Amino acid sequence: MSKWLSRFLAPSPTEAPLSDEGALALQRWTELAPADTGTAHFETRYVVLNTEATGLDLDKDRLIAVAALAVDGGLLDPQDSYYGPLAPNPASTLAELLGVAGKAPLVVFNAALNRSLLEHAFGEHLGIEPDDLWIDLYFLLPTLFPERIDRPAKLAAWMESFGIETFQRHHALGDAWAIAQLFLAAQARAAEQGAHTPRALADLERNQRQYRNRL
Repeated sequence: MSKWLSRFLAPSPTEAPLSDEGALALQRWTELAPADTGTAHFETRYVVLNTEATGLDLDKDRLIAVAALAVDGGLLDPQDSYYGPLAPNPASTLAELLGVAGKAPLVVFNAALNRSLLEHAFGEHLGIEPDDLWIDLYFLLPTLFPERIDRPAKLAAWMESFGIETFQRHHALGDAWAIAQLFLAAQARAAEQGAHTPRALADLERNQRQYRNRL
């Protein structure tokens, strides 16, 4: 075991040490090679990440739970998922989340909130910043479906537009289920438009985000 990882196993006066499951997940994650972002959608495993927080203010609100749900080969697999509250051991929860996510391209809705919360938590509790490809549906969906909603909108609006329901709203895994269904639609529309890879999706999303930032 690396010295870097072993420091998370020792008791800390401020935080519980990694559980055995968390340590193993983190070790395996560090050994993974980066994903190939040039592979076709339907040969790629994407992972939807989502969060629950005490509120929407990044300066004062805190992360309370995290979730991951895989979209693999164009299929949503409920068995390939994870949900965990941060308390009482945030380091272990976050390590287990990474164990499920691997180095797959990461899909979020509203990266300004969810990615920021996750990256802050990874840095605070694990001392790392995953260098993965992030795709934000908040900007990608209006690029692909302007006939439905032609500007960034709330998740509820997109769910209503597509007739998507989930087992629990405002729950990290419940909303991840809805986001994953929206991502399946985005994959199909993007492929029709010639955007066949994770990198192509990320480019579409970035162009839309930059365009909106200039308005």
